[in-house]
Amino acid sequence: MEVKIGVQHAPREIVLESGQTAEEVERVVAEALAGKSPLLSLMDEHGRKLLVPADRLAYVEIGEPAPRKVGFGTV
Repeated sequence: MEVKIGVQHAPREIVLESGQTAEEVERVVAEALAGKSPLLSLMDEHGRKLLVPADRLAYVEIGEPAPRKVGFGTV
């Protein structure tokens, strides 16, 4: 699952591939925004943990990873 996170006052978004389902990611984000947790905590495919202060979240985009294109041909 590809997750893009916008952070306030940061010029670039954070992009990670998570092994969690869309429902799990949405639940964690909702809990952070509701004030139940001061941090948004997600785990990527390699087991690394990402922590973002909940009060700095600008947006979270949850979607399927795009297939990578290989080669020089036209599509």
